[in-house]
Amino acid sequence: MNTAPESYPIGTPGSPWGDAERAEWLSHQTRQRSYEAEVLSVIERLRPRFDVEEYGRMDYGADSYPLLAIRSRDWNDDLPVVLVTGGVHGYETSGVHGALQFVDQHALEYADRVNLLVAPCVSPWAYERIHRWNPNAIDPNRSFYENSPAEESAALMQLVAPIRDRALMHIDLHETTDTDETEFRPALAARDGKPFTPGGIPDGFYLVDDSENPQPEFQQAVIAAVEKVTHIAPADDNNEIIGSPVVAHGVIEYPLKQLGLCASITNAPYKTTTEVYPDSPRATPEQCNTAQAVAVCAAIDYVLAQWQDS
Repeated sequence: MNTAPESYPIGTPGSPWGDAERAEWLSHQTRQRSYEAEVLSVIERLRPRFDVEEYGRMDYGADSYPLLAIRSRDWNDDLPVVLVTGGVHGYETSGVHGALQFVDQHALEYADRVNLLVAPCVSPWAYERIHRWNPNAIDPNRSFYENSPAEESAALMQLVAPIRDRALMHIDLHETTDTDETEFRPALAARDGKPFTPGGIPDGFYLVDDSENPQPEFQQAVIAAVEKVTHIAPADDNNEIIGSPVVAHGVIEYPLKQLGLCASITNAPYKTTTEVYPDSPRATPEQCNTAQAVAVCAAIDYVLAQWQDS
């Protein structure tokens, strides 16, 4: 794995960025892939089987991105609601394509049992630029709170508001990549005028539970299913994964709401954030996408069993 630079090339060490530094950072961002060709075209092919709605539009300079969500066609208010989100961080590719793979290959298996709401690519500008932030150098996944500074986050919260108290489960699909250590964490430290402390990247899949309402059996059901597809990240020598204590096989915990994370946007009793490692020599892009789709299925299967028994 490449190591991070000693100092980030934008800004002055110890000083938070101002408008000039943000503008300089933005000037270096270039489109590297097509949201229309790789995401919207796939969603269009799903329209015969699902309802598709535009829940917002991101206009950044000359670029305009429709934000699309996919719903169960026969929505039934007597059934529980499951929320699936991907691409909150646009560079985390399997989060987007794993969500779409789930809808294409598995969602109809849950017809008449659950209402599905899927937002597969929350941050399309960042998807095209393979980046973590939006054009304002804001991380959408630290911006899920009232009066959010990130338009992507605000739009998703507005979409979800009607089902916030009805959702049974929310699974948010992410990746942890080598570029977290070589680019995105150094950029974050530079932006905020803080020193960068090098860390490690776990090799394998893991989950982030909600420390305010942990659901260990739910998390382990997902881990057990994914372990059949790809390997689970081991704890490091400190029994941690990315600086957080490992509470169970492949599971760490964050205070989701306190950190403004996407997985906090409903009051669902069951929440989890997946983390796939696409840079592993032991995993292919296809495995990463499948791991995400399998995680969604396992999560839904578990919560439906609990709901039916209640």
